[in-house]
Amino acid sequence: MNKSSLIRMNWLSLKVFLAHYRQAPLQAGAITIGIILAVTLLIGVRTTNENAIQSYRSATELLSQQAKWSITPPLGSKRIDENLYFDIREGGFNNGLPVIQGVATDSNGKRWRIQGSDIMAALTSFSASGTEAKNEVNAKAGSGLFSLNIPIGDILSGAPLVLASTSLAKQIAQDGDLILGGVKVSVIALDDASNLGSDILMDISLAQRILKRPNELSYIALFSDISGKKGHLEQIIGHRGTLVESDNGNGLTALTESFHLNLTAMSLLAFVVGLFIAYNGVRYSLLKRQRLLTQLQQQGVAKAPLMLALCIELLLLVIVGSIIGFMLGLQLSHWLQPMVSVTLEQLYGAKIFPGHWQWSWLFQAIGLTFLAAFAASTSLFIQLLRQPLASNSARLVQQTSADKLHRYQLLISMTLGLVASILLPFSQDYRYTMVLLGLVVIAIPLALPWALVFMVNQVLKVTPKGLLHYQVAETKELIAPLSLAMMAMLLALTANISMNTLVGSFESTLKNWLDARLHAELYIRPASNQMVEVEAFLKQHKDVDALYKQWYLSSKQDKLPINIVTRDKRSLRETTVFKETVDNMWPEFFANKRVLISEPLAIKLKLNLGDAIKLPLLPEHHFTVGGVFYDYGNPYGEIIISPETWQANGFPETPLSLAINVNGDSDKFKQELQQKFSIPDAMIFSQEKIKQQAIITFKRTFSITQVLNTLTLLVAAIGLFSACFMLTQARMAPMARLYTMGVNRRQLTTLVFGQMLIIVLFTCQVALPTGAILGYLLINKITLQAFGWSIAMEWDWLAYGQVLALALVSSLLAVAFPLYMQTKRPLISSLQREVI
Repeated sequence: MNKSSLIRMNWLSLKVFLAHYRQAPLQAGAITIGIILAVTLLIGVRTTNENAIQSYRSATELLSQQAKWSITPPLGSKRIDENLYFDIREGGFNNGLPVIQGVATDSNGKRWRIQGSDIMAALTSFSASGTEAKNEVNAKAGSGLFSLNIPIGDILSGAPLVLASTSLAKQIAQDGDLILGGVKVSVIALDDASNLGSDILMDISLAQRILKRPNELSYIALFSDISGKKGHLEQIIGHRGTLVESDNGNGLTALTESFHLNLTAMSLLAFVVGLFIAYNGVRYSLLKRQRLLTQLQQQGVAKAPLMLALCIELLLLVIVGSIIGFMLGLQLSHWLQPMVSVTLEQLYGAKIFPGHWQWSWLFQAIGLTFLAAFAASTSLFIQLLRQPLASNSARLVQQTSADKLHRYQLLISMTLGLVASILLPFSQDYRYTMVLLGLVVIAIPLALPWALVFMVNQVLKVTPKGLLHYQVAETKELIAPLSLAMMAMLLALTANISMNTLVGSFESTLKNWLDARLHAELYIRPASNQMVEVEAFLKQHKDVDALYKQWYLSSKQDKLPINIVTRDKRSLRETTVFKETVDNMWPEFFANKRVLISEPLAIKLKLNLGDAIKLPLLPEHHFTVGGVFYDYGNPYGEIIISPETWQANGFPETPLSLAINVNGDSDKFKQELQQKFSIPDAMIFSQEKIKQQAIITFKRTFSITQVLNTLTLLVAAIGLFSACFMLTQARMAPMARLYTMGVNRRQLTTLVFGQMLIIVLFTCQVALPTGAILGYLLINKITLQAFGWSIAMEWDWLAYGQVLALALVSSLLAVAFPLYMQTKRPLISSLQREVI
């Protein structure tokens, strides 16, 4: 065949296909909807993830510049003396920027993160960083706060002005004024693209006054590479700080990696579900065109241009669906980002800046979707190639082919399940466990068609003869055309049930842990300069039944950020909820021989009971792990040492927080304490308030996952709807024949609804145990390895009932609509549509 003939036949085939879709737009719509839904969720989550990770790497100081080096507080301290900054400037390091960070409360008791920097030092650092840095910064959209319209002169003159992003300014100061730490300030709103995140920026002198931390810094940022002068700088710093090279956000990226992996896994699951829908549409369209394709070949169209035309058709549908899905995905990301931002900022203190997207993502989505759709449709194309031109036994061939395919799928499913079962006990890293979990997720729907046929066969054995027997027997014939839609629904149901199991179990475990962990009525965190006075007042007060104290210092263990903690002996014994301990633990712990370690840190460091551990803050001491305790929602590991060890090594004697039990009304005592020491509401927590805040944070943490889970279920429901709609339309002629044989419309309606009900109920029956298995793996493998949280698995029948009800409603609606359309059409028209 020459080239011109190939092109002519290919073009002729495309025109015929276009005419076919004009007559049956539902078929093209089913394919396109699946692609749109798949790409929407894939792009939505990818944009959110990419934007978050880019935000970590673009963590900025006041100038929207990335610091190359930082001077942080020395181990065992939380602040730097301001004199260190002046010393390094005198030493020739003029490109440093002093920064103070903290939390301040407004007049309503709400807490806000503030950051203060020396404006003059910022200008000096900016000019000293060189022309190249200037150009790089100015090239960014909205970059460099000094490229914006800011009254720098007023700020330098001491005016109480603060800077905030437009979205944050609307929350904190509707009229432009705000009271922070007792100081009235005016809020200047900057564009969200200025990379301020949720921080409130101000001059360092104003920040020190609001935070009541005069002459103190949180860290010093250095904007130029000081590698050649590192030794000289370290000599100036001495023991007053620690010189740290910037990791470009890699530390925060690693900390949040499991969170983003979870989102990516959910988006890929939704992508697969969407592809199931698209494949089901392709399959239905090819089956409806089987006679048309045969006629084209009989008219002289060769198979090569015919297959090429089918591939071009698929590519065009993928391009249209991907473009629409890409735009919807960007909008979805815009809706998802606030939830992700709240979660990451509350848990990890990470700033998430406004989203950006790239055109390359669209082309990648088109390529990925086309390859996946083409790979899924290859078997259908091969069947069409092998189909004889004079084939009158299509139904028998299709049924035989379907039975054989179901057996192959079952064999693959059993193989994947066996591989996962063998390897899962040996997997200790959540990334590998996720891959094995993916094998389980693939294996579950592959076994569904065979399982449905098996269950229908069992029901058929006990079904009495007559119309009911016909109904069940024909249900078996419907499994093959509906199998893909039901596999997608099973995937979504299984994922939903497993996530509901995880979320419900975690919430219950968290509540039980908080009940055991919180033993006092009021928890107080006064300012550091008030702590001694407040402690003395509480000791002497007649209504205070018990006073508890806590101390902690920030440190690092094997490059992981941790807190070294100690409490009074009673608090240690009553509030430490252990996972496991050695025998005779408490006497050896108080004898300075053992330490207690949080479960997440123990998993990360691969430490077990009795293992030796050396602490950087206590280099001369040798400890062993005496116990592992539960710790939920804390991104940093904790190591508890005894009060005797704390005091013997000269650590700060002033506690960082206090807790009390009150004899009487705790609310009245709280008011008395606030009136005497002016402690804001945000620094005094009741036990109930802590529990409430913990549950709110927990719900926000899982809100994004639950939204994606619901969207996946919605995608599957749409797929089931389109599959049922197309199948019911295709069965209009057989139903019309039954009507002519004496079956009335009510019986026909009952027959069709009953068949769908059987298939959906059997699918739901499979989803319950598979969802439980997936939930068990999520709780006891993924969550434990990724976050270090042990969770007691619980079963929530109400939540599962709601999920199954949604599946039933979507399938019944899918059947009801074409049946309603049938009542509007004379029966003879349905009979005329049948090809004899």
